[in-house]
Amino acid sequence: MIQSMTGMNGALATDAIAGEDRLLKIKKDLHHKLITEMDISAMSSLGNEELREEVRRGAEQLCRQSNDLLSLAERDRLVGEVLDEVFGIGPLEPLMRDPAVSDILVNGPKCVYVEKRGRLSRSEVVFNDEKHLQDIVRRIVSRVGRRIDETSPLCDARLPDGSRVNAVIPPLALDGTLLSIRRSGKTPLQFADLVEKRAITQEMVDFLSACTRARVNMVVSGGTGSGKTTLMNALSAFIPSDERVATIEDAAELRLQQPHVVRMETRPANLEGNGEILTRDLVKNALRMRPDRIIVGECRGGETLDMLQAMNTGHDGSMTTIHANDTRDAIGRIEMMVGMAGFDLPIWIIRRQIASAVRLIVQAARLSGGVRKIIKISEITGMEEDVVSMQDIFVFKQTGVDENRVAQGYFVCTGIRPKCLEQLEEAGEKLPLEMFERRMLTGQRAQETMR
Repeated sequence: MIQSMTGMNGALATDAIAGEDRLLKIKKDLHHKLITEMDISAMSSLGNEELREEVRRGAEQLCRQSNDLLSLAERDRLVGEVLDEVFGIGPLEPLMRDPAVSDILVNGPKCVYVEKRGRLSRSEVVFNDEKHLQDIVRRIVSRVGRRIDETSPLCDARLPDGSRVNAVIPPLALDGTLLSIRRSGKTPLQFADLVEKRAITQEMVDFLSACTRARVNMVVSGGTGSGKTTLMNALSAFIPSDERVATIEDAAELRLQQPHVVRMETRPANLEGNGEILTRDLVKNALRMRPDRIIVGECRGGETLDMLQAMNTGHDGSMTTIHANDTRDAIGRIEMMVGMAGFDLPIWIIRRQIASAVRLIVQAARLSGGVRKIIKISEITGMEEDVVSMQDIFVFKQTGVDENRVAQGYFVCTGIRPKCLEQLEEAGEKLPLEMFERRMLTGQRAQETMR
């Protein structure tokens, strides 16, 4: 009996695969006929919706003329997929329409993963073959003025909706083209949303908002996908509307909430290897644009030195992000990246530059189960001999994981009063001293005093 059931399940799985392969072949043929038999370029005078409807009618007509016996559901599915091929980004279009999908990860034509609510799972989406996948990748990057080919097999780009795209094609990608899409939400998360999701507490928000208004220089540190850009967007809500803000990014993701923002984006070299514009070039140029603040999407090289100098020369309230696992590690990363600027500076000079330029380091992390939290807010207090001194103001302490392997823990106020309180008061941002009493923070407000 068990053997017969196993055989039946295997037969059903084989039939399902055969059915999908059949639909894939029909869709391929239908797409080819549609392109060859309909002169889509001649319909350029039509509006987008009219053009889409015309192509839909042509696809439905070809389906009816086909010798393949298709159910109504199969026909509707095929027509929808062909429309995605013509107007969208093929098999990925349904994933892009799903608001629950935060990341799309393509590992070759037959392997697509998606992240939903912090958890990765394999999707049923597949491409016809490697050529089909590469065609979709080229369509994506060409729409935003980038290119990808054998001479330039890497590409980092931004979609019109703000989503970030990274692609790698063979020969660098050994098992097929790799594509990563970091989705951008329709509306940036605000701190109220982060408090509700228990990613941060209200006390931490009150402190960070006061520091932003008082023009305290900050660095947001964290790993890939930890929420650094989300945090920067949320912090920008507290920048006064009468300030001029210059943003510099490799692929523009920041969505600041001020009326006076000048946005700049780096540019790769052209086919001849000329015309490359680096982050460092844009930071230097931004200094000539009379900004009140400079926000660099991510420091990863010699531009870090220019950013520190900007912070030290009248551009208070500037921000950037870096990749590091802890606030103390972040200082080491900054030291290393300043060294990449090409100047043979003694380490004590670099550390003094850091200590005088940066006041706060905010650490974001993606914990077990996919939850994202602000796990530490640390203050740089100066130098002790040749070492940058630092103190933690707020910390998240993880106590374990629940039955679903989701991280559990609580936020703590360490009981240390920030040295920047004087700067905050001078700017008219007075915070109650009891806010920094040593205690555990649960939910939105303090619930109990630590002993």
